[in-house]
Amino acid sequence: MIDPAGPAAERAHFVGGTPFFASQHDQRLFYALYVPKDHTPDADPLPLAVIQHGTGRSAELYRDRWKPFAIEHRCVILTPLFPAGLIEPGELHSYKFLEFHGIRFDLELLHIVDEVGARFNTVTSRFFLHGFSGGGQFAHRFLYAHPDRLSGVSIGAPGRITQLDDSLPWWLGTGGFFEKFGIRVDVDAMRRVPVQMVVGTEDTETWEINNPGGPNWLDGVAETGSTRVERLETLRDNYRSHGIEVRWDVVPGVGHQGAAVIPVVQDFAASLLVPGGVR
Repeated sequence: MIDPAGPAAERAHFVGGTPFFASQHDQRLFYALYVPKDHTPDADPLPLAVIQHGTGRSAELYRDRWKPFAIEHRCVILTPLFPAGLIEPGELHSYKFLEFHGIRFDLELLHIVDEVGARFNTVTSRFFLHGFSGGGQFAHRFLYAHPDRLSGVSIGAPGRITQLDDSLPWWLGTGGFFEKFGIRVDVDAMRRVPVQMVVGTEDTETWEINNPGGPNWLDGVAETGSTRVERLETLRDNYRSHGIEVRWDVVPGVGHQGAAVIPVVQDFAASLLVPGGVR
């Protein structure tokens, strides 16, 4: 918890838009926040919204774009930063698949969330999660591992999807999920999590997502669709076939632009971020 009796100049950096802090569990990973400036350690804890960046690591941009929402809806915004080039120079995609060379990004996010709860008077038992593009990849795979920690999840325009299908190998499907992560996918628990899928009507460029032989490619990806719109439709239909309700939002005139779908995501999040952090 931030010391309210500490020096005023130092306290000022722990409300509003904060600096990027190193995670105390793994100091290679970072996070920033927006904390409403009138929020105090002795106030009721505020609900938490986690906005996960994509390949471009635009964590600060997302933090700032969510500032008005945090003020209006009384919540804390957390934007993790998982740097490119961890372990392997130039590597871009590792966090999207939850694990890389022993780093469990899903668990590291939970460590960050718990740290934020302890330091910033925020509800951490359940939180809202949104990710776009690479962040959308991370968000839906995080849902498979930790549905009990989510008050809602918004999956934005992932270039590669993981279907609920044990006959398909990870990460095309959930085959081998328990062996890899030590967690069984709990579809019943997933059904209790409000799910949004969001993509722009013009999100049809394929140069980044159709790259056979690339480090984030498996044979079978093309069968899920050729564009992000088609692949998200495949994921939507897969979820619905398992009895998981999906709010489906296609934003007119929008290409692959995470900032442009924020209003639609915030409309979904507004009903979920309530006092106590749970709808």
